[in-house]
Amino acid sequence: MAEKLDEERELLARRLREARDYLGLSQEYVSQETAIPRPAISEIEAGRRKVESVELRRLAMLYGRPLAYFLPERNTKKNTGAEAGAKQSYKEDQVEIKLRNMTRKLTPEDREEILRFAEYLRHKKSATERE
Repeated sequence: MAEKLDEERELLARRLREARDYLGLSQEYVSQETAIPRPAISEIEAGRRKVESVELRRLAMLYGRPLAYFLPERNTKKNTGAEAGAKQSYKEDQVEIKLRNMTRKLTPEDREEILRFAEYLRHKKSATERE
């Protein structure tokens, strides 16, 4: 039983670290946003510290992921079509979160440039679809 708990803690630690890295967030930034001390985040991500449920909820909200993402899967059914659609939607949400976090510290002029480019891509796609 203790071995299973260790595996679950390692999985949780890995998923938390991967989610933070994917979004390009520093441990210091996560600490400031969640009110969890930076050394505690380091210990959690290394699997040396347990995560309080309130802390996990804060981290999940910051990372834009459901709580279930960080927990071990309890059933081993194959994905249904609905689950595959949910995964695609989730993947798209992650891209939006990453874009938001990456552009947060840009100048207003640079953000405007990114917006113009996004509008260009949207119009280019709609024009291609009409042909």
